[in-house]
Amino acid sequence: MPISTRDILGHSQVGVYLSVIGDVLFIPSTLEEEIAEEVESSFDIEAHRLSIGGSALIGSLVRGNRKGIAVADIATQDDLDELSSFGDVVIMESGVNAAGNLIECNDNGAIVSPTIPEAGAEIISDVLGVKAVRSQVAGHGTVGSMIVANNKGVLVHPDVKTSEVEAIESALGVPAMVGTVTFGSPFVGAGCCASDSHALVGAGSTGPELNRIEDALGLI
Repeated sequence: MPISTRDILGHSQVGVYLSVIGDVLFIPSTLEEEIAEEVESSFDIEAHRLSIGGSALIGSLVRGNRKGIAVADIATQDDLDELSSFGDVVIMESGVNAAGNLIECNDNGAIVSPTIPEAGAEIISDVLGVKAVRSQVAGHGTVGSMIVANNKGVLVHPDVKTSEVEAIESALGVPAMVGTVTFGSPFVGAGCCASDSHALVGAGSTGPELNRIEDALGLI
């Protein structure tokens, strides 16, 4: 199936704990083996166990595409060495370091929070090998919590503004659709993790929500 539902480490905010970067699914090192195997099987891509500075919040702390990875500055040298085997790595500066919350990207482009300085956005652009556009989403700077994207489409917080949609579609090069997850949560980036062929959504998501996610991310 192109979409599945479950909680991760007891939470429906699966996008906070998981991150798909290129052809790799990064999962918390503390995730139970049985669940890890089920999630890996659902996505049908390589899964790699990881912690960042001892934290399981991989989806909040890491974001990237096939060319590069951005990571929070709580990453240890061992974490950085591990990540560097998957691509070039940029360390986010202190104060604006939750990379997964402040960036959403695909292989075409990136949306970055306006809280990231212009110079920082340029560095992110260089490492990810794409144009990085600074924009809020639904008036919020935590853009990684507001949208979830792959190379086919992007699902967006329902309160997104028209000008923000234009920026998102221009940057990521895919069409945007609004939607919700887990029975009405607008924080779709926090509640969903997606590749180009599969999406995992928090338990409690409704049938209409799942249909919308499939449509938005081109999974059907």
